[in-house]
Amino acid sequence: MDGLWWTGRLAQAEVAAQPAAATWPIFVIAAVVFILPYVLGHLLARALRLKDLGFPMGVVLLSIFLSLAPFAYRVMVGQKWNSALHLGIDLAGGTNLIYAVDVQQVAQDGKTLDKATMDKLVGAISRRINPSGAEEVTVRRVGDDRVEVIIPGADRDVVEQKKRLITRLGSLEFALLANEKDHPRQIAAARKLPPSEDRLVEGGRVVASWRNVAPGQDVRQNFGDRTATREVERTTAEGKTEKITQFLVIHDPPERAVTGKYLTRAQPTMDEQGQLAVSFQFSARGGQLFSQLTAKYRPDATEGFRRRLAVLLNGEIQTAPEIRERIGSSGQITGNFTRAEVDELVNVLNAGALEVPLIETPVSEFTVSPLLGVDVQTKGVTAILVSAVAVFLFMLVYYLVAGVVANLCLLLNLILVVGAMAFIEATFTLPGLAGLVLTIGMAVDSNVLIYERMREELARGTSLRMAIENGFDKAYAPIIDSNLTTLITAVILYMIGSDQIRGFAVSLFIGLTMSLFSTLYFGHLCFKVMERKRWIKSLKMLQMIRPTNVDFLGTRMWAFLLSGTVIGIGLICLFLRGPQNLDIDFTGGTMVTFEFTQPQETDQVRAKLNDAFHPTPVSLERLVRPGEAATAASGQRFRVRITEPNQNVVAQKISDVFVAANMPLTKITMEIAGVEAVPAASDLAQLDRFVNGHKASLKFSGGLSTATAANYLADALRKLPGPDGGPKYEAADSLVAVRGGEAAPKDPTAPAPVEKYVSAEALAVAEVAREDFEAALRGMQQFMAENPVFEEINAFDTSVSDEMKRDAVLAILASLVMIVIYIWFRFEKVYFGLAAIVALVHDVLVTLGAVAIAAMLSGTTLGAILAFDDFKINLVLIASLLTIVGYSLNDTIVIFDRLREIRGKNPNITYDMINLSVNQTLSRTILTAATVLIVVVILYVFGGDGIHGFAFAMIVGTITGCYSTVYIANPVVLWMVQHSKKTATGTAVAAATT
Repeated sequence: MDGLWWTGRLAQAEVAAQPAAATWPIFVIAAVVFILPYVLGHLLARALRLKDLGFPMGVVLLSIFLSLAPFAYRVMVGQKWNSALHLGIDLAGGTNLIYAVDVQQVAQDGKTLDKATMDKLVGAISRRINPSGAEEVTVRRVGDDRVEVIIPGADRDVVEQKKRLITRLGSLEFALLANEKDHPRQIAAARKLPPSEDRLVEGGRVVASWRNVAPGQDVRQNFGDRTATREVERTTAEGKTEKITQFLVIHDPPERAVTGKYLTRAQPTMDEQGQLAVSFQFSARGGQLFSQLTAKYRPDATEGFRRRLAVLLNGEIQTAPEIRERIGSSGQITGNFTRAEVDELVNVLNAGALEVPLIETPVSEFTVSPLLGVDVQTKGVTAILVSAVAVFLFMLVYYLVAGVVANLCLLLNLILVVGAMAFIEATFTLPGLAGLVLTIGMAVDSNVLIYERMREELARGTSLRMAIENGFDKAYAPIIDSNLTTLITAVILYMIGSDQIRGFAVSLFIGLTMSLFSTLYFGHLCFKVMERKRWIKSLKMLQMIRPTNVDFLGTRMWAFLLSGTVIGIGLICLFLRGPQNLDIDFTGGTMVTFEFTQPQETDQVRAKLNDAFHPTPVSLERLVRPGEAATAASGQRFRVRITEPNQNVVAQKISDVFVAANMPLTKITMEIAGVEAVPAASDLAQLDRFVNGHKASLKFSGGLSTATAANYLADALRKLPGPDGGPKYEAADSLVAVRGGEAAPKDPTAPAPVEKYVSAEALAVAEVAREDFEAALRGMQQFMAENPVFEEINAFDTSVSDEMKRDAVLAILASLVMIVIYIWFRFEKVYFGLAAIVALVHDVLVTLGAVAIAAMLSGTTLGAILAFDDFKINLVLIASLLTIVGYSLNDTIVIFDRLREIRGKNPNITYDMINLSVNQTLSRTILTAATVLIVVVILYVFGGDGIHGFAFAMIVGTITGCYSTVYIANPVVLWMVQHSKKTATGTAVAAATT
């Protein structure tokens, strides 16, 4: 029988010498950042003989120095500069897990699920999966009863290990096994409990409970110990019914109970037999209680009767040794432990027990392989560079000298945004990169607005200096208004979004904020310097759009008819697609990315998947690899979406259908060199459990970690049937191990920290029969040959998807309400806000219809030429809709602001005033749409699959936003003004007649 060996004395603490953190770089950087910019600013101003501009120059230099500080610090402490950038899992690879609290168990335990409890739960999980604090793992509360865990850059075996750590309660308790000598009354009462009831409650407190023995542990009745047991039937996780033996455990009152909360330290050790064990140390109070407990139940002086003390981990009996003497404040937990189990148990005990239990299966799991993340990074960076170059060239060619200033503003904006993201340690996600790219396009909007104002001032004969000042002054209000409305959507997105959407919201918020500084402050400063130094004596610009005098309102009925037709067609397509419009974010289900060893016909892949999952609808898209043509009919990498929530079932069906069709998926296969005995004289002799056991040399076709290989081997051994039909080796994890051999080549671009091998050695203890070990190896070989490597797995529980649908609707409604209120406040009339909302609803409906139409065309030749995918409505697309709302508002607010300027103090708004406002701002409306369109088209072409739907929606939204600003919002304003006048006239006439 495994025992509990008590040391009776304090364990020797091992204190690792930790190097003190170098603080000198911080002081050096602080001095440079906050002093040097102002010194340089004043020196530069003196050199230019513009002393009054010394402070503004110092402010600009300060912003640049602050942005570069995080990168400088990393270099000064010996790290790479780019380590200051924190990449999300969609860029670096990794896993996003969402766990739900078991609220039913919480209610049964009589606990309260409040914010304090959830905060303690988050803290315990953090300590478990990141005990050193050195890993970039994020744990945070989501809603009232969920916890989100983000593990960047980790391989699947690391994730599985952390998943086990997360869900284990980690509760440690020491309690006496009930015996007939001391507890006859409690035993009699407990035996009357029905088989389904485990707890004996007296006076509102649990005084005894029936407990199971932990799997793999050998705890049984000893001769003469008079302990109480019972046999009951329980259903296993596999759905089988089996008989188990339970022991009755006596519980002390809470104030005297000896539990894990009194632990001060747990660490790995070896027991008297040289087996792996866990030693622990109690606090002073814990030692006192433990001493009292063991003293009370030490052996009788006359009879010599010995009681047994149960060690309960997670409510199960791990071991139950006899109490032979009074015990102090330290001891050991022994059992059939592997090294991995000991390490895991130490981490769990040191981190503390979970305040409330978690449901073991995550309600949402999103995994991206590191290699896929690197591919996404490359495409995202390419999109940024290409769009930046395109916008820079456009501004330079069209605005000439002013375009140079605009490009300097854009460059400063990018530096400030990236620096701010690094400074606050914000996470760069794929939608975040899209937000960064979009910021480039929208930052141009402010410059265009200012320059078009300057053009108007110069056309009136104003001097250059006054044209510059008036251009900035008159553009100030619409720039602030338009950016604030977009910031509203960014804030709402951050409040309701997932990790990826929050990345988009943060980059958009920071980008817009920094663009205000770079354009209004830095841009103004540049023009002041150039004008006062006489570097520019005039401001020449190209002018593709001459002043117009178009009757836009005159065509409003045709515009309404066109919009109604387009929206109607789109809504019909949305209706026809039905549930297929929604991604698994909103329906629940699983998304899997897989790769074939050879190119396969897309139609054939789709047909096989439809057969495998019939009648459940399947959505398939081909992911374009480097060197493949977007219009090709075949490919190697595909992504499938299915409403089946069980990702294991989906993965198995995908594997089975393509094996049957002889369409091999990418896999890691294994060769077995032969099984040999482990002699006592081998170099493995120190691993006592493997002496006289078995070993085999393994070779893998690709890199595989020892943890993953060991899991495969243990699973194969566990599947071997025993005489009773159950598993022959239930504790298979403790009977086998895998030791690495030749290391696999490392990908320098992949951030995964897992060591992988192309050869290894499998080991089994002597208790495993040689033929069983050979059978397990063959089973492992077959499993690896039949199961492919999936690059990406994303699973959403229906409860999570329902929440996301609700949050998405609330986000859109909240944005619209906030925008109406703001515009109402700024323009003093509610119909301005309502007109803007009508235009925004128009843009959203047109975009949603276009998404449905493109998805329906995705399987056609036209769809392939236009790079249409089976676009789905998901959180990323909702982000694009809210961005469209913000962008469309920019145009609308600029026209409304010009209308306010033209109207002046006139209380009336006329037909001609609205037409004049649209005509005067038309060049700005078209130019800003063109620059944003350049960016989103580049994003669509180069941005990669992850933001393809986002970019498509933005293309449609940009075009329809430009259209609705002119042909929808302004006619609605006119109609409301006229309706208001008629109402007022009718009221006045009625009042006069009475």
